Order: sequence, then C-alpha cells, then structure tokens
Amino acid sequence: MLQPDSTTRPDALSVAQPVIDAPAALRAVEAAVRHAAALGVRINVAVVDAAGLPASFARMAGAPLHSIDIASDKAYTAASFGLPTCAWHAALASHSEAVRQGLVVRPRFVAFGGGLPIVENGVRIGGIGVSGGSEAQDEAIAQAGLQALGLAA
Repeated sequence: MLQPDSTTRPDALSVAQPVIDAPAALRAVEAAVRHAAALGVRINVAVVDAAGLPASFARMAGAPLHSIDIASDKAYTAASFGLPTCAWHAALASHSEAVRQGLVVRPRFVAFGGGLPIVENGVRIGGIGVSGGSEAQDEAIAQAGLQALGLAA
C-alpha cells in the first residue's frame, strides 16, 4: 500500500504515486522478448504503470492475436491487486463462493499465470503480463522482464 511521502501536508487531497517510467518499461519488454525467443515461443508482452495504464507493449510476429488482450489484462490484474496472476487460484480458495464466482468474471481480471506486479522498494509501480506460451513459459518470460530491472516477483 502506498504511504504518503514526508512532504505531504496533513490536509492534502492527493499523494504522490510512483509509477514505472518508459525506459524501464521498455527494458522489461525487451528482456521478455529475448527470453521468449530463446525459448522458441512467440508472445505478446505488456507493461502497465501502477494505475494499469499502458507503459510499453510488444507483439512478436506470429504471436496469437487473442494474446494481445490477455497479456495486457495479466499486467493490469497484477498491477491492480499486487498479486501474481498465478496466485489467484489459491487466493480465491479462502473467499466465499460469491467472491470466487464474481471476481473471475470481472472485465480484465486474469487468474492464471503470466502476470507479475512490478515492485520497487516495497512500492508497486506497475505490472508485466505475458501471453502466447504455456502458463509456465509466460511466467518465466515475465520473470525475465523483472530481472532486467533488477527486481524479482
């Protein structure tokens, strides 16, 4: 959770929210594409900022067309909740049936592997999503994007 910085006035109506910048988002996408190529997988990869807005995107030639939106939605889900998309199956197990059924039908919500939050110094600054390979491949490719930033999931 974001905490107001020390310069925030007690009566302020806003807080500063760090977000991933374009050069970092591009590095993550480039690293993901390199890793996908090394695995022989054609993917789409999206990086969003902390608000879920696009920061960078790449589509490898021949990547599945439906994976364009899936990659973006994985990044959006990871950024919005701060939870890897592969962790949702276990996370939902502790909730009511209504939550389990309702959350998974929300637009843009993805509950399978390939989306990771991007966290810098304990603050969520965005998310990365990969789609086009298996869940395990998508997850490993997203991890490669984080590693290029010196981060881990």
